[in-house]
Amino acid sequence: MKRLGMPVSDDTILRHLKRQVARLSAKTTVRVAGIDDWSWRKGRTYGTIIVDLERREVVDVLQDRTTAGTAEWLGQHPEVEIVSRDRCGLYAQGAREGAPQARQVADRFHLLQNLRETIETQLSRADRSTGRALLPESNDEDVVTISNGPGGPGKVAEHRHLTRQAHRRSRQAVFDQIHTLREARTSIGDIARQTGFGPRSIRKWLKFSTPPERRAAAPKPCSPNYYLYYLSRRWAEGCVRGRELLYEIKLRGYSGSFSHLERLLAKWRRANDAKVVTLPPVPQPTTAPTTTIATVPPAVDPATGWTISPIVAASLCIKPRGLLTPSQAAKVDALKSASADFTAMRRLAMRFRGILRSKDIQKFGVWLDDAQQSGIYAMQRFARTVRRDLDAVTNALTEGWSNGQNIRLSRNRTNARLRSD
Repeated sequence: MKRLGMPVSDDTILRHLKRQVARLSAKTTVRVAGIDDWSWRKGRTYGTIIVDLERREVVDVLQDRTTAGTAEWLGQHPEVEIVSRDRCGLYAQGAREGAPQARQVADRFHLLQNLRETIETQLSRADRSTGRALLPESNDEDVVTISNGPGGPGKVAEHRHLTRQAHRRSRQAVFDQIHTLREARTSIGDIARQTGFGPRSIRKWLKFSTPPERRAAAPKPCSPNYYLYYLSRRWAEGCVRGRELLYEIKLRGYSGSFSHLERLLAKWRRANDAKVVTLPPVPQPTTAPTTTIATVPPAVDPATGWTISPIVAASLCIKPRGLLTPSQAAKVDALKSASADFTAMRRLAMRFRGILRSKDIQKFGVWLDDAQQSGIYAMQRFARTVRRDLDAVTNALTEGWSNGQNIRLSRNRTNARLRSD
């Protein structure tokens, strides 16, 4: 809350919002609703905040982030004509079910965030320094089975495989470097300065002879592994249709996606096959685009000599040159020199930002085609997901509504009232 300029506790904010909602619910009609999530506990438990974007007032706070809860609230407010939301599938489905009469608008801030995350996934294929532990190697990521992975001709499975393998190579390189420096009687502080890792992490790694793996967390209702016993029993009974199994576990509380379930079922289908055969690569026509599968070489920060992480690189990739500091501009130049993919993605990102400002729908269609034909897996995937939500994204170019500014102003008004109270 301090970072938002609100020197009060979380509970005080919630109590104030609930009192405000109770006062306004009887007399407020909402024509333009902004829907976004908020966290009870970051990364674990989320709720939903609904804002009247015309009045710039919080009108309700829901305890969960579900399709049913969103649809129920919208169903109680048939006067809603426009729903501004992020590109979360559950809010889109909730708006379709609860307010079929409303136009859905994708929030422009979240569009840029989705693009940044997309670029980060592509850059994660590169070897880079990291101290984060990984899960043990899984059977479905073996090179032999990659070509039969879900998601089309193995592209999604191949991307996951390349990303994880790059991460493993990077961790092994960092682990070896730390142990080599320590064997040369280098102090913990000097190792920290040379590698960029904290002394606590270095001491932990020095206790192991190999890079440590982490254990899998207990499955949650959003994971099909949570219903593994039921799914395995139904599979043994002969029910192998993914859509049918999805319907059954949804009745039991499953909140994940169909593609997540399909990844689990794909392993079972491959196990049922007598053998898995790796097909030779199919030659592509000279006129057709080919997907980039090579890893992106790491780029080094010229100021520190450390590898630029995918998170930093992705953030810089969508930031215009005029807003970069001198050190950030140097990082961008290093990234462009090291990777043609980064250069291509930055060019597409700058065009995308310009389209959001100009609201030119025709240019947007051309941009989607160019992204689809770029030969870069992550940009192709981003273009495909945007096309699936095309109406809401197109409305983002033609409508003036956006969640970011209005929700921020609502927080500022809440802050002012708290101070006056």
